[in-house]
Formats: sequence, C-alpha cells, structure tokens
Amino acid sequence: MGNIINFTKEALTNLRMPELGQRTVYHDAKTTGLQIRVTSTGVKTFSLFRRIKGGLPERMTLGRFPDMTIEQARKLAARVNSEIEEGSNPAEVKRSLKGEPTVSEFFKEYGERHGQKKKSWSDDQQRFRDYLKKPLGTKKLSAVTREMVGRILSDMDSDGKAGATVNNVRALTSGIFGKAIEWNYLTENPVRGIKTRKSNKRDRFLQSNELPRFFASLGEETNVTVRDFFLLSLLTGARRSNVLEMRWSQINLADGIWRIPDTKNGTPQNVTLSPEAALILTTRKEIIEGPFVFPGNGKSGHLIEPKNGWQRIFDRDELSQLAMRIETTGNKNYKAEGESLSDALDRARHAAKHLKIDTDGCRMIDLRIHDLRRTLGSWQAKQGASLSIIGKSLNHKNQQTTAIYARLDLDPVRASVNSATTAMFEAAGIKKPVIYAEQKLSKPCIT
Repeated sequence: MGNIINFTKEALTNLRMPELGQRTVYHDAKTTGLQIRVTSTGVKTFSLFRRIKGGLPERMTLGRFPDMTIEQARKLAARVNSEIEEGSNPAEVKRSLKGEPTVSEFFKEYGERHGQKKKSWSDDQQRFRDYLKKPLGTKKLSAVTREMVGRILSDMDSDGKAGATVNNVRALTSGIFGKAIEWNYLTENPVRGIKTRKSNKRDRFLQSNELPRFFASLGEETNVTVRDFFLLSLLTGARRSNVLEMRWSQINLADGIWRIPDTKNGTPQNVTLSPEAALILTTRKEIIEGPFVFPGNGKSGHLIEPKNGWQRIFDRDELSQLAMRIETTGNKNYKAEGESLSDALDRARHAAKHLKIDTDGCRMIDLRIHDLRRTLGSWQAKQGASLSIIGKSLNHKNQQTTAIYARLDLDPVRASVNSATTAMFEAAGIKKPVIYAEQKLSKPCIT
C-alpha cells in the first residue's frame, strides 16, 4: 500500500493535485482504513476503506477536508471500525451514519422530549438561536468537538458577553449533548473539560439622568406591543419570560393584581400593579384580541423576541442627542427625508465626526432588558424600602429571607412599588404616563 502519510493539517493542505481527470489516494499512518482522496480540482475527501471477512471491499465516504477536521475523521473512522469489528454490516453502518441527526435536528428532539418541561425553555431557545445554531446547527452530533464549543464561548468572551451569559450557553450545550449520550447518540460530551467563566453580579439600572431620555425615546416607539412590553417590564419588575407570556386570565384589574402561576424559582407570584401599570393594561384590553397581553404571530401566540425594539430605544435616543449637538453648530444639512432610523443614525454619527463634535454620553450604554427589573428594585431602595419588601415584590428566592417574604401581605409591597413608580416618572419629568395610555391607539403592530 503506497502513499502512507501521517495526516496533519499542514500535510493535507499541501497535498499535490493529480493530473486532470486523475485521483490520488493517501492512507493515514495512524488510523486503520482511513484515506483521503484528492481530485485534480483540489477536492479532498475522507473515506474509510475496509475489507470485510467473506465479503467485498467497502468504502464509506466520511466528509470533506477541511470542513471535516482530521480529528473528526479519525474519531468517526474509529467508530465505524469498532462497529464492523463487533459484527455490524457495513451497509447498516452507512445507514446509521446518514441517520445521525444534526445539532439543529437533535435540538428539536431535545425540546420535545425534555426542554419544554424546563422553566427556562424559552431562554434556552433564544440562546440556541443566538449562539449555537449558526456555528453548529448543520453539523452531525458526532462531528462537534471540544475545540468548536470552546471557540464559540471564547468568541462570546471577545464580544464582551457577561460571564453568566457565557456560562448559560455552556450549560445548555452540555445539557444537549448530555441527553444525546443518555439517548444513545453519542458516548462523549464535547463540553467536558471546558471551564466555566467568572460571573460578576450586575448592578446596572436606569439612573435619574437617564430616565427622561429613556421615556422620551420609548414614547416615540411606533410598535405599541413592544412599547408597552418595556413599560410593564419596568413598572412590574417581572422577569422577561413572565411578561412575554402574560395572559388576560392572570390579570385582576379591580384588585390591581397580576397572578403569575409559575415562575423561575418554582413558586407562584402575586405582582402588585401600580395605577400606571393598570392604566396601560386597561387601555391594551380595549384593543387586544386573544388570550395574551402581548400577542405574536408565532406558534406560541405571544411576543417572543423584543430585542430589536430595545435597540431602537437607544438608537433613537442617540440620534436625538447627536442632533442637538450638531444643530448647536448651525449645521442642519445632515438630515435626509424618509431615511430609516439606522441610516439617519449613521448619517448623524458621520456628521458629528466630520464636525469634530464630542459625542461622549450620546448613547446610554450597557443596559439590558433585564435591567428594567433591577431598575424597579433599585428605585424602591432609593425610596427607603426594606430588602424584604424588595424581595417580595421581585419574587426573589433567598433561604434567609423566604420565610419573611411569605408572611408579608401586598399592602406594603404595593406602597413601595407605587412610590418607586411615582419617583421614576417624576425624575423623567412626567406627571402621569398619559403619553402612553391616553393617546389614540390603533390595533398594535406585532413583531
């Protein structure tokens, strides 16, 4: 057998192409039967060549280099060799390889058999969609390596994602492949050996000088569903998933109570509704059809992902801040009729740079949707609320204070939430949120 070489990335990359119409085969010095076939067009394909006792030679295509790495090819070849040694028919092995699901296909099965039972399933779907689907979705389960997972998490680090976010994606990936092992798709978890990141507690919330800007930009949001979602997230301090899934059957406007039957910490929660929150809900009830407060067009029936609306809030605000600074120079020619928000913002940024305007502070930075929840708690603390009152209003589960929370009724919680809400609107220069609740509303746009 000629052309036996040690497969390395450098060696395979530099293999000579055969003459036109010809094909050259190289054999790996380390793995029995592993070959790479090179065509005159430069295509390099891994395959496994085996002579079966009492049968004809069999060749199984494994994948193309470099899309399939040498490590992946060796691992897959070893698996096939093992199955053949145990007596499996090569044709059956071929069918099993073709039948192995991709990561996206398995994630669907994972959701149906396990994920939908989890309280964090909607968060898991979002994490898979944002971080795992593109790099891993089309790959077979057995083709995913520790290096691939490590690269995804490292890229998240480089993009400035919080340690907790990176750890959540790591945990989801580990859970997915853990189930693949349990259900006999795999024998090894590629996440094993990848360390968790250090997770720092966030303390970011909307400050006094940011509230007027936030409310002004939010008031310009044309998507009523998205706008009201952010308002109620702020005014109730509820978790994003609970607000997204809010149903009219859970709302008692007469008593000012929103009953969440199932929360992240496994307990139901009574959320007190401030007059401002109740007013928004009352107005929405007049124009909304269906069971959900925030309807959507998807399978779930409710709004799923409001992050585009979240970005628009800060894009509009930044555009407004830039416009004020640019116009102080007497320049008003940077605007164009009919521009999209993103194009208008790009034009304003370019104009500010050309005019050498200091843009520091023009954009409110490092604010996330979850920070709306923290904002309510922070403003409660500013108004002198005790930690137990804040914990009760936000449904925090703490071993040391759970017993105290359980004995509290909603009256002091309501007073604290109402006080914090009033303080936030006063800081924003708004006496009542009439700009949201009393304006003439059409049927809301759904995204």
